[in-house]
Amino acid sequence: QVHLVESGGGLVQAGGSLRLSCAASGRTFSSYAVGWFRQAPGKEREFVATISWSGGSTYYADSVKGRFTISRDNAKNAVYLQMNSLKPDDTAVYYCAAAEKSAYGIREGWYDYWGQGTQVTVSS
Repeated sequence: QVHLVESGGGLVQAGGSLRLSCAASGRTFSSYAVGWFRQAPGKEREFVATISWSGGSTYYADSVKGRFTISRDNAKNAVYLQMNSLKPDDTAVYYCAAAEKSAYGIREGWYDYWGQGTQVTVSS
């Protein structure tokens, strides 16, 4: 079992930056792929970014490519999402998820564990 806790959300003006963290406890997190998803009000949850167990492979949704960066520190059992040039459309609850697989995935079904989410609000 892996327990995930997101942090770092908040209110920021358009053009600003936030860094989300996903802290893991439980089983060996370093062998798991991790993804970030988000859900805006009235919309379905959507994929944002994902990283392989080693951090050597990453993949981004087109909507965030070039603005967001996913990284991980396996020694700290943590994954991060650096978000720059934020837009009002980025407003959502952001979730991290972990998969008992080494390769990354972009679909929700790929993941076995989910955090509770952290709210990100971008004002115009």
